[in-house]
Amino acid sequence: MIDPYTLPDDLPAPVDDGAADHLQGARLPPGLALPATDGSEVELAAAPDRTVVYAYPWTGRPGEPLLAGDWDLIPGARGCTPETCGFRDHHAELLEAGARGVLGLSTQDTEYQRELAERLALPFAILSDERLVLTRALALPTFEAAGETLLKRLTLMLRDGRIERVWYPVFPPDRHAGEVLAWLRANPA
Repeated sequence: MIDPYTLPDDLPAPVDDGAADHLQGARLPPGLALPATDGSEVELAAAPDRTVVYAYPWTGRPGEPLLAGDWDLIPGARGCTPETCGFRDHHAELLEAGARGVLGLSTQDTEYQRELAERLALPFAILSDERLVLTRALALPTFEAAGETLLKRLTLMLRDGRIERVWYPVFPPDRHAGEVLAWLRANPA
């Protein structure tokens, strides 16, 4: 049985393929709202300054098979649940350090994401880009697995309707929230 809360020691690390280079300083598309697990619609262009948006490929559920049999061999694929737990566990510290909000983002549908949000008792919403509207508008890096288009793991710091900072690739995902927190502390608004 695979434990979605811990990472194997031998995960392959993703390499920076340059697929997110264009995002630094990019303006967020206005009028584009995504459904959230809290029942709201979120327009990232209007998000409060210093909003953290961490994008991840796919979260599994305890006791269910992985999306693809070779999931752990895909660099950067495994670790969505541990990464989400990290942002949950550091949420209050991120806000104290100057983030006005934290949001998760994946291409999974909202109902699937809602199970994750409830199971992990998340203090923030997860956004669904199931229709790939934001993904296409920003040309976010993606990969294909089991016939699904999935986001490569990256994090965006939003400020004034733009992307202030990009973390890509993200590895290891279970320690990434701490990296974002350290950056916020070193770069006050």
